Amino acid sequence: MTSYRLPHGGARIDRSDTVAFTVDGRQHFGLAGDTLASALLANGVRVMGRSFKYHRPRGVMAIGVDEPNALFTVVTDGVREPNVRATEIEIFDGLAVESQNRWPTLDTDLMAVNQLGGKALAAGFYYKTFMGPVIGPLKGTRFWMVCERFIRRAAGLGSPGTAPDQSRYERINAFCDVLVVGGGMAGLHKAVEQAEAGKRVIVCEIESHWGGGADAKNESEIRRMVDLLQSHPQVTLLPRTTVWGFYDGNTLAATERVTDHLRTAPEGAPRQRTWTIRAGHVALATGALERPIVFAGNDRPGVMLADAARRYAAAFGVLPGRHLTIFTNNDSAYTAAVALREAGANIRAIVDLRAEIGDAARALADRAGGRLLTGYAVIGTKGARGLTSVSVARYRHDTQSFSGGSEEIETDALLVSGGWSPVVHLASQAGAKPV
Repeated sequence: MTSYRLPHGGARIDRSDTVAFTVDGRQHFGLAGDTLASALLANGVRVMGRSFKYHRPRGVMAIGVDEPNALFTVVTDGVREPNVRATEIEIFDGLAVESQNRWPTLDTDLMAVNQLGGKALAAGFYYKTFMGPVIGPLKGTRFWMVCERFIRRAAGLGSPGTAPDQSRYERINAFCDVLVVGGGMAGLHKAVEQAEAGKRVIVCEIESHWGGGADAKNESEIRRMVDLLQSHPQVTLLPRTTVWGFYDGNTLAATERVTDHLRTAPEGAPRQRTWTIRAGHVALATGALERPIVFAGNDRPGVMLADAARRYAAAFGVLPGRHLTIFTNNDSAYTAAVALREAGANIRAIVDLRAEIGDAARALADRAGGRLLTGYAVIGTKGARGLTSVSVARYRHDTQSFSGGSEEIETDALLVSGGWSPVVHLASQAGAKPV
């Protein structure tokens, strides 16, 4: 199996520490600091899930909480936790996970035959199709009751088990002057500012590391701020902590994953801890999520968000492929293209939906190499269990249509960027309206 691990880079991994884990009973190896997603990518595993209804093969799309495809069931001492994102599972020796929504295996899923009846299996088709005949012994709802057990068995993704969970869980109440949600560059700067002003500060970060998606050039600044905050007596740093509720009176709820990333938890340590935090002020530094672009075959393994690919190379020393194509409608993907080229990837083409781009983007395109196709769009992809090529065509903005014939570009990874959406979930829950 081809390895996509780079010989250099990887700020979050320890190359001297090899970790063994299993997926569906098959052993794989990664490095300490890897997530399940980065370790599988490094091992050349492209199919990490199946679509809900048609069982189309799906690969990893993102690098964090926005991952929609790579969902697994984590099995710990017989206890099953389904639908966990591979991007949020930190590997350790002995980690065991199972793929979901497939039969009998992820690579050979016989339920993929559903694709042949795609036009007949429209959304919600079963509500009318299986309500039964209007006459006969199984008319109406009786017929539905017969069919329901089979439909429910085919529905869903992962399945929980029945073994009792022996893990410990804790609850804690906390008070602070300032709660900072998000441990990226903006959140850390805010925390340092408030700590130096003498405030009691709590910082919550959903990932295991600090700095968010910052470039590698910011590592020393991130380390400096984290060291300063760790040494401050009135600051509490909570990595692996998801803030999920924003209520009246600046009361927020969070869940800390205390020992999920450890093979053996320290004696007496809980698995997870629920925090109820009452803050004088709340600073939301939750960043933004990159948007995908819709086109035929955009769910094929090998299609990934552009900035996610950049971060996999920087954080884990992993490439999503060797010959990359970029599809974008904004300038941020050009920065990702340059970073991936410098990491060792071959940029086959940059396909930009815009007819004109600025000088800064054009300069970055020259550094990234490959062809620059402005005013073009990806209209299709090919590949069975992974991407092998994409089809592009010229896009006419005046008529919103394609002109001329299509061209095929051989590539094993397509990196897309449809712009960015701010993470406003908590702000919206608190009653704020985006402007």
